[in-house]
This record gives sequence, C-alpha cells and structure tokens, in this order.
Amino acid sequence: MKKSIFSRYHVNEVPLIIKPMFYLYGYGIPFILFIYFLFVNLTSKIVFTGKEHLEDNPNYIICCWHTFICLYFTVFLKNRGHVWLQHPTWYMKTSHVMLRFVGVKKIIFGSSGHSGREAANELVTYLTNGYSTVILPDGPSGPRFKMKKGAFHIALQTKVPIVPIRFEASPCFISSNWDYRRWPLPFSEIKVIVGKAIYITKETFESAYHQVSESLG
Repeated sequence: MKKSIFSRYHVNEVPLIIKPMFYLYGYGIPFILFIYFLFVNLTSKIVFTGKEHLEDNPNYIICCWHTFICLYFTVFLKNRGHVWLQHPTWYMKTSHVMLRFVGVKKIIFGSSGHSGREAANELVTYLTNGYSTVILPDGPSGPRFKMKKGAFHIALQTKVPIVPIRFEASPCFISSNWDYRRWPLPFSEIKVIVGKAIYITKETFESAYHQVSESLG
C-alpha cells in the first residue's frame, strides 16, 4: 500500500524544500503551548493525592490516558531523568520539541511499523539503567480508554513499577478529536491522583492489568 504524505517522511528526513515551514511548525507550536501550559500552571490550584508514590520510587513507568496529556504537561513541567518513545513521522515534531521543553533527556523514535521492537528494546535498556518514562496505554490513536499491554511487558522485563496517574480539572475545554483531550484553562483547579506503584511479574500480569485499569478510572 502506498504511504500517504502524512506518513511518508521520517522526522529527520524531511525534504530540504519544506524544511523552513517544517521547523516553523515544529518549534513554533510547542513554544506557544509550553508558554500556555506554564501560565496555566502558575495561575491554577494544583492538588496532589498520593504524590509519595512517585517520590518513594527511584524510577517508574507512568501510565495515564491519552486524553490527559495536556494536563500532564501542565502539571509536570520538569521531567528530568525521563526517556520517552515517540512516533517518528514528521507531523510528530511538535510533540518531540515539547518533550525537550519539559526536560525529557532522550527521545527514542519507534512505533508499530517503524522499528517498534528495536525502540522498545532501547527503552528497556534505559529503564534498567535507572531512567523513567511515560506511556499512554490507549495511544497513539485509540480506541480511547482501551488499554494496550505494551507498558506491562516493558515493566515485566525491567522490573520497574507502573505508577498510574489520572487528572481532574475544572474548568477545562474538551476537544472533539478521538481522545476527547482535556485542555486546562487558566485559574483552574487541577487534581492529580497518583496510584500506588505496581510491580509486574508473570504471576500477577493479568491482575495488575486490571488494577492499573481501575486506577486510571
């Protein structure tokens, strides 16, 4: 099947003729979004429940639904010691740059059909060496709130716990795309509910899957 223009180019192989617009798109949008998230962070009341579950573990795999990614960036403006997997096609450049703005140390390019196995193996190496990551278990394209098991296989290999996080925000704008993304508004009240760290073993794999799903809400 012939690839569409939306999936044809790797983020590092964009044709020279469109690079000026590509960089304007790739850096301009995340810069504006970062300023927006920072402003919302500074003007909102952010209330944590269970923050000790992050502080008590040297590294972890955070799981939250794709719908909350803007709330995640609003609350967690510093992600030092993080390594994230990202889809490598050109239109994801805004996400890659946003991750740099919030302190992610390393971005690993890979997804299903794009060297996904190699990328996952690289992520496993980083996690084993003490890094953390965030995985959106219903991403990158849904179905919404339908959890895939990739994070659990990675947690099983690395013995790094999964920490489920969910958010509540009022007021917030809900977009009409597939994940019904929540956009926090300035002067909001944002609640961050951090679940207990869950270690995955072969024996507890299925029960842990249901436990994380329940924690995510």
